[in-house]
Amino acid sequence: MNYNIQQLEYIVALDNFRSFSLAAEHCHVTQPTLSMQVKKLEEDMSVNIFDRSKKPLIPTSVGKEVIEQARKVLAELAIMNELVSNENSELTGALTIGIIPTLAPYLVPLFIGSYLRDYPDVEVRILEMKTEEIVSSLKKEQIDLGILATPLDVQGLHEIPLFYEKMISYVNNELVSQYPNKIGLQEILEHKIWLLSQGNCFRNQVFNLCALDQIAYKDLNLKYESGSIEGLMRLVDQEGGITLVPELATLDFPEEKLDQLKFIGDGAPVREISLVLGRKTLKKKLVDSLKNEIISSLPTQIADNEAENVVSIN
Repeated sequence: MNYNIQQLEYIVALDNFRSFSLAAEHCHVTQPTLSMQVKKLEEDMSVNIFDRSKKPLIPTSVGKEVIEQARKVLAELAIMNELVSNENSELTGALTIGIIPTLAPYLVPLFIGSYLRDYPDVEVRILEMKTEEIVSSLKKEQIDLGILATPLDVQGLHEIPLFYEKMISYVNNELVSQYPNKIGLQEILEHKIWLLSQGNCFRNQVFNLCALDQIAYKDLNLKYESGSIEGLMRLVDQEGGITLVPELATLDFPEEKLDQLKFIGDGAPVREISLVLGRKTLKKKLVDSLKNEIISSLPTQIADNEAENVVSIN
């Protein structure tokens, strides 16, 4: 049986994108080239890897097994290539990073500039993605790593904790004098709570922290859900009530609004932020360099937070 590495890359890409045109674009080849090579592989194997009668394209039963083996072969090849490249003292290569929207605007500016200056031969691509999208992309090896809230407890994924950031309440001006230093969970529930839209893990953490269920949530008379932390805070300013924000979002807070930030309870709840990988060994030098850069870029107040009162995301 004859096949080559490119053909394996093509069928994996085709499985990921379920489109000949998108797979060809991803592999930097023409669509006829990719289609011809996939067809040749199927003929050499005497099996149909993909069911072309379905829209979108799907693998056949045996095709799923072939693609899974192709993923393993390509992953092992990547590790072998990395072993060779590690002999080179210069750090080179590419990193594709998925990061959740409640982290990206606040964390990326802290480390990306210095990282690119320290490692000018590393190509970095950063994508804002929700947690479930990052998990799916890691499993399909469409991205190299994710930066998101953990623990995920997803089989096959490896988590490397980076830091812990407090969850802080942001209250309307009318409530500032009512809660001078901090606010309790029960007191939060006495007011209108503004939450992120569905699909954001920070939303799930607010539900878990406040012990809210769907019925109680509906009883809060919530009229709007925002896709951004800034949107939630503007709603609090205009419509009253409270929202919860991650600590990184408060670093450059306007001085005139600092009184609206209140710690929660006696033991501040935190969310754990980690690098998440599909394979521990893949691009290890690049991942280690990124991890060290992120940790060194953190403000002391966040770097010193301890792994206590971690709020679940599930």
